[in-house]
Amino acid sequence: MIRHVAFTALATLLAGCAAWTAPKIVAQLGSDPVLSGGVYSSGGGLTVAADLREYEGRTLVCGVWAQSEAQSALTKGKARGVVATGNVGVGGRTIVRGLSFMREVPPMADYAGQKAGCSLTDRAWQPGDEARQATIRIPRQVVFREIDGLGSGLTVTFKQSGPGAGG
Repeated sequence: MIRHVAFTALATLLAGCAAWTAPKIVAQLGSDPVLSGGVYSSGGGLTVAADLREYEGRTLVCGVWAQSEAQSALTKGKARGVVATGNVGVGGRTIVRGLSFMREVPPMADYAGQKAGCSLTDRAWQPGDEARQATIRIPRQVVFREIDGLGSGLTVTFKQSGPGAGG
């Protein structure tokens, strides 16, 4: 009985810890966000827009992403996972790994002013940072692979190449 009560208490404690999440910070992108992204080998692609700002003496990374409206059925539903593998750097140093905090928006020609999800980094805001631009990197990756019994098949990849969602 005591073992059951202890287990229940531990499970409740762990569930409470798992439910806690960092506060979400939302801000509008500035007038000239950095754009990047890439394309799928089957057509269509992604665009990521990000900028940097100071928040409580630290560097805040804010961004949005968009996916092509016209793309292969093989890449539908894959964009969020591809974006999640990306990172943002400044001055040659990666300051955020994983871009899942960014908000999805429709593809557009200009992402300035969009309501963006943000991530507060450990990096201190430094003099001159207001003139620095973020560097967005999304690794090349396989997003779909189907191999038949003869060893041949279909592979769809994502390759960073610049904004790829259109708009």
